[in-house]
Amino acid sequence: MTETLTGRRIMSILTLLALVSIGAYAQSDSAVRPPVPAAAAADKRAGEKPAEGAQATHSDSSYVIGANDVLAINVWKEPDISRSVPVRSDGKISLPLVGELQASGQTPRQLEQEISTRLKNYISEPEVTVIVTDSKSQKINIMGMVTRPGAYLLTSSTTVLDSIAMAGGFKDFAKQKSIYVLRQSADGKQERLSFNYKEVIKGKNPEQNIRLQAGDTVVVP
Repeated sequence: MTETLTGRRIMSILTLLALVSIGAYAQSDSAVRPPVPAAAAADKRAGEKPAEGAQATHSDSSYVIGANDVLAINVWKEPDISRSVPVRSDGKISLPLVGELQASGQTPRQLEQEISTRLKNYISEPEVTVIVTDSKSQKINIMGMVTRPGAYLLTSSTTVLDSIAMAGGFKDFAKQKSIYVLRQSADGKQERLSFNYKEVIKGKNPEQNIRLQAGDTVVVP
């Protein structure tokens, strides 16, 4: 009888030790387990309905769509309507059920709302997201004696000084006092706006450091 009780006690102690070991391992494993990759989390959310106001994170509210921009238009749970479309030279795009509509001159958010309004005749509570995947309309050109001449994306606050910095600064022998901006006016005429870098960085005639517009060309002789 005594031997049986002793055997049971030993088995109980061994079981308790095993349970304690398993618990300690599980706790240490969770502590070192790497977090779920963001991509996996994104895949999980892909089939979920976007939260209220989520569209604001997908489009720049200040960006104005222009001709030749490429737009990714997604209608939730409507793959036959969702697609990538270029903005034509007349500023319009075409979508199934929606037809033709003016995209140029609108922000992505405004275009989302217009597409949603038109789709309400066919879809209950359409969820629309518009993303500018290739901005070809809002660009400026920087030419001449700069490190990286070329076309650059324009933001609403880009100035002549900003453009020079974007292009990597001047090359040797650049005529920093004779820079100019070529701008085409609404009537089709080309303006030439002077910019003296030496003056502006000294605080003189700061009005020369104008905000650039889409299509402007900065020339550094």
